[in-house]
Amino acid sequence: LILGVSGTSIEKNITLDSATRIELSCRLDNKYSHLKSLQVIWKRGNETIGHINKTENSWSIQLRILDNSNLGSYSCALKGEEEISAMFHLQVPKIEGKEKPIVSYEGDTAVMMCKSFGYTPIAWTWYITNGSEQIAINDSLLADKYAINRISANVTHLKILKLTKEDEGVYWCEAAFELGKSKGKLTLKVLSFMVPLKPFLAIVAEAIILVTIVFLCEIYSKKKEKRAVKVWILTFLSYSKSEESNGLENSSTRHRKI
Repeated sequence: LILGVSGTSIEKNITLDSATRIELSCRLDNKYSHLKSLQVIWKRGNETIGHINKTENSWSIQLRILDNSNLGSYSCALKGEEEISAMFHLQVPKIEGKEKPIVSYEGDTAVMMCKSFGYTPIAWTWYITNGSEQIAINDSLLADKYAINRISANVTHLKILKLTKEDEGVYWCEAAFELGKSKGKLTLKVLSFMVPLKPFLAIVAEAIILVTIVFLCEIYSKKKEKRAVKVWILTFLSYSKSEESNGLENSSTRHRKI
């Protein structure tokens, strides 16, 4: 249904997984039925195609979708005093992977999953990205590293065993349908066991430093106290000797006077 607003375009996605016949129709809203002398143009991409059905304020095309070469974008444009249009995107089913990275640790096992909602793939294939290439994973040849399980017709799992840092990267799951293939993207991040220990080690290090500082302060404080006692004793002894000396001098003086 096309609203008669100039310069606007309505878009609609149509999902197909197998060969079929389909009819695409553009109908002008009844509120704009007064628009006359409209020129209607249908296109597939940039190629103009003719419409075969026309009713009052409605224009349609019929398509026979046999393979993925028939998929793509189809549009209808209504041109008159104003131009309004609509676009249909014919596509194979989309595959859901996982937007956020999957995080695991070295030596552990990672499990990645892809789903196809509402449509059943003929087959699933898993790929690992190596530079600019996507390399298919053959779990039968690398049974000690990979295990691929088709949990149900619409779900597939990839299990990666004994993770290493080299397993980190981008993975793709590909679903094959009668009309073509569709891929889902997943990212795996492999962490060292030291990563979660770093905050703990930092706290331990801070605690050790703090205890060491306190210990050194205690030692310094005790040494300072000992030095203070020694100074006090020496001062006291010096003072005592001075008093004794003064006493002897005074006694001698008195003796001479007598």
